[in-house]
Amino acid sequence: MRLADIMIPDTAATRGALEVATAYFSAAVLNHSVRSYLLGAAYGAMNDIAFDAELLYVTSMLHDIGMVKAFDSHTLPFEEAGGHVAWVFGAGAGWPIERRVRASEVIVRHMWNKMDVAQDPEGNLLDLGAGLDIAGRRLDEIPAQLLAEATERYPRLGLSEEFAACFRDQAERKPDSLGAAFVHAGVAERIEANPLDR
Repeated sequence: MRLADIMIPDTAATRGALEVATAYFSAAVLNHSVRSYLLGAAYGAMNDIAFDAELLYVTSMLHDIGMVKAFDSHTLPFEEAGGHVAWVFGAGAGWPIERRVRASEVIVRHMWNKMDVAQDPEGNLLDLGAGLDIAGRRLDEIPAQLLAEATERYPRLGLSEEFAACFRDQAERKPDSLGAAFVHAGVAERIEANPLDR
């Protein structure tokens, strides 16, 4: 599989999600969001996992929006805050309420340790794409040529340092969050040691 083989859906919602991500994210996090979609979609295609490409793309673009100062909640974990943003975004996009709920679920669940791929393919694929890109998890499940192409087209730009700092900040301010549990388990160190940054 090559980068050119991955379909990027072109809908009003996907264009809007990219516009939001471009307006609010740093260049490093924007590129991470795009790579999260590309890697998740590639894995889905290679493993015959049926998924909703528009939903995966929109949630990939918005999954870290809860870390952005403008949307950061002082009480909610970043993934829950991001889920609320996705629900509101879906309403603006004219999505029915069930689809808005799904967008919110996908963003919240991308932080879960385990979920049934048959029940939530988009959550699984976002978890895989984002986790691979951020911490180097499951690198061997994506072709090296595809990883190289994705990183060349959408450079990392110091993502690991920026993201590790964001996780540590979330953990400090929200000690009961999943992000805090991940930090205590050493995720920041794994992020900074990501082989994709070598």
